[in-house]
Amino acid sequence: MGQAAVSVLRHEEFPAAKLLEAKGEQRVSVVIPARDEEASVGAVVARVIADWVEAVALVDEVVVIDSDSVDATSRQAREAGATVYAAGQIRPDLGLAQGKGEALWKAMHVVRGDVLVFIDADLVEWGGHFVSGLLGPLLTDTDIQLVKAVYDRPMLAADGHEEEQGGRVTELVARPLIALHWPQLRGIVQPLSGEWAIRRRVLAELPMPTGYGVEIAALIDVAERFGSGAIAQVDLGRRAHRHHRHDTLGPMAVQVLAAAEARLGQHSAARPAEVVELVQYGPGTEDFAPRPRRVDIGERPPAASVPGYRGPAAGRVPT
Repeated sequence: MGQAAVSVLRHEEFPAAKLLEAKGEQRVSVVIPARDEEASVGAVVARVIADWVEAVALVDEVVVIDSDSVDATSRQAREAGATVYAAGQIRPDLGLAQGKGEALWKAMHVVRGDVLVFIDADLVEWGGHFVSGLLGPLLTDTDIQLVKAVYDRPMLAADGHEEEQGGRVTELVARPLIALHWPQLRGIVQPLSGEWAIRRRVLAELPMPTGYGVEIAALIDVAERFGSGAIAQVDLGRRAHRHHRHDTLGPMAVQVLAAAEARLGQHSAARPAEVVELVQYGPGTEDFAPRPRRVDIGERPPAASVPGYRGPAAGRVPT
């Protein structure tokens, strides 16, 4: 089998002047999904606004979708300059779900951009070039539909020191799935990277898992509709984020597997509120007491198929 025809570009290839010229009349939205990220979301928002709204007018809006935070995430984001929406207050007539994918799907009903850049809220070591790097291929090449980030990805423990490289769910779940079923995507370095960009009209036509399966679903769906050549990768250098406890990785893995299975036709996509029970066992108990967790593996239908979807100007309900 030949190598997958997906190139890796460098963020330095896309200087601001080049992007401003290529942008034309297109609108750009940076979307930051967040849940209980008061420690970092303000700095993320502030960096994007300083670099790409104030210093260079490349980004038209910075939007934070707050998913039921119980801390000061919304306040920190708003004070840093973002437009903040509570996920549950966006199109409540469509029902409620939880998860990262749900936040991104709800964003489709409120943001104005023709090009969407998704940035995680828990970044602690990164740069404003993440935005320009992800935008570059979309603004300069009309054949590109989706851009995925590539980076050195150390994990930080609670005290700030580096642990092993991140990407455990990638190595144990996503990459084996790709090897078995989508070999044309073998060249994707980080299929589950939380930093990516896509044309709005493309994403609006795709079903979206409500949880952590959203990244692999978009990757597979774009490849199957447009071919792997429609996907670009950009090396962004270094990205550090806080460590996820190992017991939180099980639900993530379930959601990635469910999204992949849906795309293999093993069950139908666009399941609005389906859950499965994942049973885990913690150390240090004599009877190995089970710890069940309900994991949402539902999917939202393509946003463009939803009655009342009006595209870039739809349903703005800031909190």
